[in-house]
Amino acid sequence: MRKWQRLLLSFVVALVLLAGIGHVVLTRQEHAPTAAARVAQKAATTTAGTLFFGPKDAKLTVVVYPGAFVDPGAYSIWAKRVATAGYRVAIVSFPYDLAVLGANRAARVVKPGTRYVIGGHSLGGVMASRYAKAHSRGLAGVFFLASYPDAKGALKAVPVISLTGSRDGVLDWAAYKKAKANLPKATSYRRLAGGNHAGFGAYGKQAGDQAATVSNAAQQRWIAKQLVAWLNTLE
Repeated sequence: MRKWQRLLLSFVVALVLLAGIGHVVLTRQEHAPTAAARVAQKAATTTAGTLFFGPKDAKLTVVVYPGAFVDPGAYSIWAKRVATAGYRVAIVSFPYDLAVLGANRAARVVKPGTRYVIGGHSLGGVMASRYAKAHSRGLAGVFFLASYPDAKGALKAVPVISLTGSRDGVLDWAAYKKAKANLPKATSYRRLAGGNHAGFGAYGKQAGDQAATVSNAAQQRWIAKQLVAWLNTLE
């Protein structure tokens, strides 16, 4: 390859990287927490980028992996409600808000002796299940919010709950149904009539999603109720 060709290639690669970074920045702006979520987030403490809700001495820690390009604070409303029920909730942050760039970051929260459940929204759920499969010590359960495990995160003999919304226009429903083969037969499935994909957080509209026919506040209450009821069965 000649010098001018190498320079041209380097220039093209640089442009692609800049375009990618610009896209990430713009997308992150679209997935910022709503005003209500920002208010709820005030109840959290932040350590190394992780939002913590609830008592430090809780018997069970709920580790949350956000969806792609979603600010962790967008999950503060239902996280605060779950914490009020006596659980420790830890919403983990990732580089560029992409769990795929730091799948093992739950290790910052899950210390030796920690009893925990882990899960996430959309892509976050996929990566959370991979962590769960590789770190079974202390694992009490896995939850999915508009998400499902891939083969690398296939789960066996562990309590699992899967929450979806009937108006979800982002979730690949065919892949979701196929992925049931990667989940225990005893998995609990719950679907909110009128709920959508973005409603599992509080960050406004999302491209490709359908409009919800229930309010975001109602979906947040439903998420917290389902998770708390499930968590209570694990104690």
